[in-house]
Amino acid sequence: MTETEFLDLADSTLSAIETALDRLTDEDRIDVECSRSGNVLEIEFLHNSSKVIVNSQAAMQELWVAARSGGFHYRYVDGKWIDTRDGTELFDALSQIATEQSGGSPVIVSTNP
Repeated sequence: MTETEFLDLADSTLSAIETALDRLTDEDRIDVECSRSGNVLEIEFLHNSSKVIVNSQAAMQELWVAARSGGFHYRYVDGKWIDTRDGTELFDALSQIATEQSGGSPVIVSTNP
């Protein structure tokens, strides 16, 4: 994949994450505030001020996630962002991370409304 293709894909993925979290906030299922600056998406959990950072790394063609539970790297493989260590899919991992950091009921971060 070219750098331009990667940047477009990463941008659309960050937008999809932000849209999914905004939808969950609107539905009162989670209380987060998202802010985006270029290739960095910052997700703040308002009840405890914890944060998750998702950013693209063009040189590595990866998305990186920093959360309380650790740091994770994802590569695009067969139409999905896959963790380079354990094979977890990005949106599944973000669901687990959001559930843990929100301290509430299970949260499903998905591109499906």
